[in-house]
Formats: sequence, structure tokens, C-alpha cells
Amino acid sequence: MKLSKILTIVFCSLLMHFAADAQDHLYSQFFNSPVYLNPALNGQFEGDLRMNLIYRNQWTSVPGSLNYLTASVDYNIPRFGGGLGLLFTRSSEGTAYLKKNNIAGIYSYSVGSDNFVLSFGLQAGITNRSIDYGNLIFGDQIDPRLGYMPGSGSSADLPQFNNRYYFDSGAGINLVAGNFMIGGALQHINRPNESFTGSPARLPMRVTGHLSYRWDLDVYSNTDEDDHSYVIPSVVIYKQSQAQSVNAGLEYKRRSVSAGLWYRSGGQSGPSAIVVSLTFDLNISREGGEKVRFGLSHDAPSSKLNYGNTSGTTEGSLSYQTTLPNRAYIDRRFDGAKRCYDFY
Repeated sequence: MKLSKILTIVFCSLLMHFAADAQDHLYSQFFNSPVYLNPALNGQFEGDLRMNLIYRNQWTSVPGSLNYLTASVDYNIPRFGGGLGLLFTRSSEGTAYLKKNNIAGIYSYSVGSDNFVLSFGLQAGITNRSIDYGNLIFGDQIDPRLGYMPGSGSSADLPQFNNRYYFDSGAGINLVAGNFMIGGALQHINRPNESFTGSPARLPMRVTGHLSYRWDLDVYSNTDEDDHSYVIPSVVIYKQSQAQSVNAGLEYKRRSVSAGLWYRSGGQSGPSAIVVSLTFDLNISREGGEKVRFGLSHDAPSSKLNYGNTSGTTEGSLSYQTTLPNRAYIDRRFDGAKRCYDFY
């Protein structure tokens, strides 16, 4: 049997195992997908309207694609003390095209003073999960001498369903105090049943915790803060069922350019990785709060799966934010406090 066919079959088996464990995908550029990281970060930006897009192509040379995309739109409403947002997430995994699409609405609310800002977020949406069994290869389709026989049928018993919808919910909290930011989120609070077989298969809750510090390297400079240099170390911890991952590292930020170096532990869920990231900000109109951000990162596996077998993982992100021309209300409640966007 050709090596590529063997790899495909093995990878399908691994994929079905991972699907049974129901682990969410994680982004290396968590700072460029803040609403996916924590719904409490919804509406937390300078301006009125923000749009984010991030795409992840994981282990590009492994048979069976692993592609993930998240898009979000959030609207800052100072008069209501919070924001409204819409989040769309899509994943496609493996040769059987195990797909998951989720669309969710988010509401966030903030309280605080000149010294701190405390934000809360609620998320609720609908998820569709589907799989194409026609692309799977079973044992009775493999000839001992010739290998896989295209077009051959299988007598394997297929699961009862190949398509499922369910309600999903999440919540988050975030605190910015001085140069520290700490937050946490819970996803899949209602633990929806995503089984294809008819037997219950509850999606485990995903717990996220994150901590960042903003170190001003030019604290005694008389220049504008936007012209300062910063080092921003961060730690993000994910836990879902038995899977746990820690992403730790730092960004060096100078004006409109940020460079990051990160280490992500895979735990029992997968290989560890070294991550390099670059982010570029283009201020179209500083007074109008109009800005475009582009981010790029690459993961190099550091254990279990080597780089030569996987070609690593690449992410790209794009963000746009602006202030609407008819803005009638300006939020002055937290003028002296830093916000989460100061860290990202």
C-alpha cells in the first residue's frame, strides 16, 4: 500500500479519536482574535465599530486538512456601558470533512473608574456539526495486495446521523488594573450533545484564563504614549476535559509594529510548539480612530510531531476598526484607566 494511503487511514483514525474527545481549536494569535478568546473583550476598543478575521492552517503537510476561521463584528455602545457583537467560527478537519459552524451573539458590559475597568460578557449561539462518511476508508475497502480500491463499497455500520444542530453558550470576565490585565472565560456552559450516533456525547466546557502585563520601556519620556516602546508578557491557559494547553511568551511593541515569541505546551492534547508572530498597525486616521491591523504567525512543533512531517502551522489575521461619523456620545467614565486594547 502506498505510504500516502497509509497516512490517510491513520490520520482518519486519529481524527475520529480527537472528534470523540471534542476539543476546540486554539489560536496562536489570541491577541488578534480577542472576542474568541473571551466574550468580555467584546466592544473593548477605541472607536465604534471593529471587524476581526483570523485563519489557521494547521499541520499543512499532514494528509487531511485542518483549517479554522473566525470572524467577528463588535459595536461599542458607551451609552449602554457595553457593546454588542456577532461571532462566526468555522472548522474543517480531516479527509471526512468534519465541519463545525457556529454563529453567536455577544453582549458585554463594563464598570470601573479612573483606576480600573471590569468587563463582563455573555455569549449565546447555534452550532451545526456535520461529517461526510463517503470520504472515509474502512478495512473491507482495502485489498491485502493492492491496497485501497477506489469506488469500492463498505459494509461498515455508519452512525445514525451526519448532521446536527445544537444551542451553545459562554461567558467571560476581564479586569484591567494599572498595567495588569487578567481575565477568564467559560465556553459550552450548557454542555451540548453533539453526537452523531444517538448516544449522548456531551461537549466538555472549555476554561480559558489569561494574564498580561504592560511594561513601558520609555516611562520617563515626554513623548506621546503611542511613540513609546513596550514589552508585553502574557500567559494563556486552556483546559477542556483532559486536554490542557499553556501559551506563554511576550510581544515587543514599537509604534505600529509588534513582534512576539511564544511557547505553547501541548499537554496530552498534542505537540508543543514555538510560535513567532508579527503584527502591523496602519493608522488611516488617528483622529477618527480608523485603523487596519494585519498579523502573521507560524508554529514550529517542538515535540511529538516534528517540523519535517507537518510543515508547521500558519495563521493570518486582519482587523479593521473605525469611529462612525455621527457619533453622539463619548465615554468619559474610564479616561484615566487603561483598557484591554492597550495590551493588544
